[in-house]
Amino acid sequence: MTTGQGGERRDDPPRRSLILAGGGLKVAFQAGVLQVLLDEAELRFDHVDGASGGVFNLAMYCQGMSGREIADNWRTLSPLKGVTPNWRELPKGPYARSLFTLDGYRRHVFPGWGLDWDRIRATDREATFNLYDFSSNELETVTPDLMDEDRFCAGVALPMWFPPVVIDGKTYIDPVYLTDGNVEEAIRRGCDELWIIWTVSRRHRWRDGFVANYFHIIETVANGQLKHWLRRIEVSNAALRAGEHGEFGRIIDVRLLSAEVPLNYLVNFSRDRFAQAVELGVERARDWCTAQGIPWRPCAPPDPADDPTRIRFTERMVGRVAFGEHDIQEIPAPERGATADLTLRVTIDIEGVDRFLTGPEHEAAVRGEIVCQALGGRLPVERGTFQLFVEEPDPQHLRMNYRLHFTDRAGHPLTLSGHKDVDEDSRRGVWKDTSVLHTRVLRGHVDADAEPEAQVVASGAVRIRPADFLKQLTTFRVEAPTLPGRVTTLGRFGQFFTGKLWDVYAQNVLPWSPL
Repeated sequence: MTTGQGGERRDDPPRRSLILAGGGLKVAFQAGVLQVLLDEAELRFDHVDGASGGVFNLAMYCQGMSGREIADNWRTLSPLKGVTPNWRELPKGPYARSLFTLDGYRRHVFPGWGLDWDRIRATDREATFNLYDFSSNELETVTPDLMDEDRFCAGVALPMWFPPVVIDGKTYIDPVYLTDGNVEEAIRRGCDELWIIWTVSRRHRWRDGFVANYFHIIETVANGQLKHWLRRIEVSNAALRAGEHGEFGRIIDVRLLSAEVPLNYLVNFSRDRFAQAVELGVERARDWCTAQGIPWRPCAPPDPADDPTRIRFTERMVGRVAFGEHDIQEIPAPERGATADLTLRVTIDIEGVDRFLTGPEHEAAVRGEIVCQALGGRLPVERGTFQLFVEEPDPQHLRMNYRLHFTDRAGHPLTLSGHKDVDEDSRRGVWKDTSVLHTRVLRGHVDADAEPEAQVVASGAVRIRPADFLKQLTTFRVEAPTLPGRVTTLGRFGQFFTGKLWDVYAQNVLPWSPL
């Protein structure tokens, strides 16, 4: 999402603030955005603010790390290194000080990221960290020259989950209940461009249960405060444009990049999830910059590591299509026109499992054949692609996309375009969502961008039958240099598949899969 306000500028260059809002572990997405804004678009900011989870990225920024370095720290983070249950307190039940401690972050994560407090305190970058002083009941902004590990931990000490941090006799906690992005501080420092990276969920869907309710409270406060400040800015800008007095005395532009990030705020056991969130941030930031007219140039990718891993499996789908019909979703009735049986026998070939799992497109090659007597019998797939669980348009609405180029017996190039809708609102259930392929046969070899204008030859649906699904499970082949590597590769793929299904169908159990 993007908002912006125009207006007359002052003669001097605008002061630009980057607000790294909180969002727990979802700020891995924010790190991907920073790779684009700082390195690829080469933007510079006069002030950077961090609150709650946003302080993780702010500390790395203050240390002088590039956007790529910040993103890579999240790409390679092993989540279990930061998990430290508060064993001494857990026997106290509801009277426990906290469920977890930040000791794992202190001992493993922060050193792994290379955080150096002396370098952070010596930075020449203008920045503010936010803490909540519970002893004085007020928000406290801390500049880098005063930062240390205790204050850093205080900024993410979310009550119930982590214990408060006592500094100089004062009790500090995460400031999220007061602010998850300190717009006021940026304005106070004279900034008139506010660039906000926002990962707190804005789906407005209430979930039952204590854990879900806890985070809904945070979403209520964070989103409510953000809207409050955006409304005040809008009113002030409108007054100034009308030649009247505005609250802030100058036009303030707001550029908001907001996303639903498929990562739990606190509960995550998968390294791949972090990498996926980072890559999603890179993709969304590039699209956002393009839409904003901000030039960017992709970073030179690091030398690709040799990834010898590979997964192949074969699936068979059968059904019927009707010629001349558009978007027939079920097997057509005979009276609807000429119909024909259609069978797909395809092998999905995932070469480089790491790339497949972490890239937003989750794309693999397809080979096999299309069997349709009306088109000429057995027709080999000349080129095919498969995408597993791509967002359409958000993480609760996923698609499996098939695009198969082939040629009929008369020599006409054709494309079979199919998709499976995996949708929390479908009410069809997980089996129908993942087994029914809505199918269109198009004239010519058509890419996705050209499909809306393509001529439809036939449409219908094919599906995986239960017996074929059981047979499909026996076709999985995994390649890796060692037996443990093959087991790990298959396990990562299984985690990805079940985790994405969780994201859609198990939201009432735990928002976003921990796998």
